[in-house]
Amino acid sequence: MRILIDSYCWIEYLEGSETGKKVSGLLERNNEIYVIDLIIAEIINKAKRQGKDADVAYNMLASNARVIEISSEMAKKAGLLHAEIKGKIKDFGLIDCFILIAAREVGAKIYTGDKHFKGFKEAVLFK
Repeated sequence: MRILIDSYCWIEYLEGSETGKKVSGLLERNNEIYVIDLIIAEIINKAKRQGKDADVAYNMLASNARVIEISSEMAKKAGLLHAEIKGKIKDFGLIDCFILIAAREVGAKIYTGDKHFKGFKEAVLFK
């Protein structure tokens, strides 16, 4: 199965929470795990701000997931999608649109704890 893991789930994994244990299970199975480059930036930012080793966080992501780099075409699609969704979900983030576009392009399910993804067929909510 192809899975794109979002920031929430990676953070939970790094913290060893109950949700993190579920993420660990996904990594242990024979799944194709993906992450977008913007999520890497979010995880590194959070690790640094919390006084944790950002290199450990980066190496964990790099060793467990295939990185999807955002192209200009993906950026265009995300911008258009964001304009459409913002009319329905006021606080839906632009990065969430990048996650949706990337998941659609590789045919992945999004594993997330973000309630904004409720109702999207690509999303599997963890909480």
